[in-house]
Amino acid sequence: MIYTSISYENPWAAAINPKVMKLSRKQPQHPFHLKPIIRFHRQNPDNTTIHNPKQPKIQLKDPILVTPTTTQVVYRKAKKNRVNVERIGLPKLGSQQMMILCGFGYWVQGFRCFPWLALNFHMAHNLNMHPSTLQLVQHSGNLPMVAKPLYGLLSDALYIGGAHRIPYVSIGVLLQVLSWGSLALVPVAAKALPTLMACVLLSNLGASITEVAKDALVAEYGQQHRMKGLQSYAFMALAAGGILGNLVGGYFLMKAPPRTMFLLFSVLLSAQLAISSRIREESLGLPQLSDQSLAGKPILESLRKQMSDLMMGIQEQSIVRPLTWIVASIAMVPVLSGSIFCYQTQCLNLDPSVIGMSRVIGQLMLLSTTVLYDRYWKQIPMRKLVGIVQFVYAFSLLLDFVLVRQINLRLGIPNEVFVLCFSGLAETIAQFKLLPFSVLFAHLCPRGCEGSLTAFLASALIFSSIVSGFLGVGLASLIGVTAGDYSSLPLGILVQFLAALLPLGWIHHLPASEAIVGKERKRSLSRRSQKNRRVGRVVYDSVYIYRRERESEAQS
Repeated sequence: MIYTSISYENPWAAAINPKVMKLSRKQPQHPFHLKPIIRFHRQNPDNTTIHNPKQPKIQLKDPILVTPTTTQVVYRKAKKNRVNVERIGLPKLGSQQMMILCGFGYWVQGFRCFPWLALNFHMAHNLNMHPSTLQLVQHSGNLPMVAKPLYGLLSDALYIGGAHRIPYVSIGVLLQVLSWGSLALVPVAAKALPTLMACVLLSNLGASITEVAKDALVAEYGQQHRMKGLQSYAFMALAAGGILGNLVGGYFLMKAPPRTMFLLFSVLLSAQLAISSRIREESLGLPQLSDQSLAGKPILESLRKQMSDLMMGIQEQSIVRPLTWIVASIAMVPVLSGSIFCYQTQCLNLDPSVIGMSRVIGQLMLLSTTVLYDRYWKQIPMRKLVGIVQFVYAFSLLLDFVLVRQINLRLGIPNEVFVLCFSGLAETIAQFKLLPFSVLFAHLCPRGCEGSLTAFLASALIFSSIVSGFLGVGLASLIGVTAGDYSSLPLGILVQFLAALLPLGWIHHLPASEAIVGKERKRSLSRRSQKNRRVGRVVYDSVYIYRRERESEAQS
């Protein structure tokens, strides 16, 4: 049996040439690395030899002489083979199960537009809600998503059956099954506003828990196995689910009542629950805690530690500055989605299929831009890319101004064609703007707090969208937009356009590129890293002293 030689640089490697030799079959039972027998050969300038050297107890045959040149060649070959393995992209541990769990999970998350399209039409036509009330229900239902940091802390600190990601995915999916199943099977739940709001809150609570666990799982698995394209894959699956959900949603609205769509989505969620229940977290190659660790570590202590790690991670300038920019760029733009939706369905009398197909085209554009970003646009500096996207987003808001003012009819473009091609463009660009930040935050996320940090980032984005929605409701009420009067809606769209241009004024807070962020983060270590570094120096100093003593012995 031949033991491979592992070389490393040390202060006396140039003076002593170790001979790593091949052992005979009669070797001791104890491990070789505990009691190595090494024959040293001192280079003597006088060409004198040492007579009667001490013979080793074990007979050695065919010794292998390792010189510094040979060591460098072996190291270079090993490094080259490792690079070739990474370039070929050999399958990682549990990669197939991860792709199924992640792909189908994000696909179902994107397919949530299918029941929500039915719910919006149900509230607008069957319940005859006011546009402002409709938008309040839409954005108030997102309040459980603001508490995502709490779900992230629980996911990081509280293990269920030795796992802390997939069990939370199953719990969130189960809550969604209960909420949409109640809307489908209980007639009273979809007719009364209080019960309807309770089901919406329960659905978004389950969706937020599932999203936190999935985002943390993607970040942790990507860091563990060095898969940088996992976020892009998740975005592609999300866009694919949105495409199919909007495509079949408009067709089902013309052929079936909304309750049928609620029931179909509940069946789809049940399939996701079955998949997440069958996959075990240890099969993905992620670190697990033993039963003794679970029993000996109090929950409050774990939560306190995770909260401390989260606060340290948030205080880093490489995270807080881009986070502040993206949150402010979303929160300061008042959204008029409820008013635009009611205008399209009540004033223009557009078919549900037209609105559904417009969102399908928007999701196709999102999928295409995600692929382009993963292949080409990732090389563009982040500050330049986000600036271009924000500028295009601001001008895409003016497309609603063209529709409300009926300028498209003067250009010979019917309302159906204009809505089909351009209605979902602004929403698509707003979703794509999050992709570079998701990749950046996943790259900067410290180990051990993937769930809490990604949940905090997601909750910050959700909170900014809720603030944007409430600002839109206040703007619509201020300018006098009602169910029968949309004459002042163009003024609100112009306010949107001007507000979307304001974040370009402080875009210098964004990093120029991810490489610069990584260098700055390594240069300026966090408090936790500095503490570990100070503790490590106490141990390593003894090693340095030991090596200096051995070096002095070798030179004497």
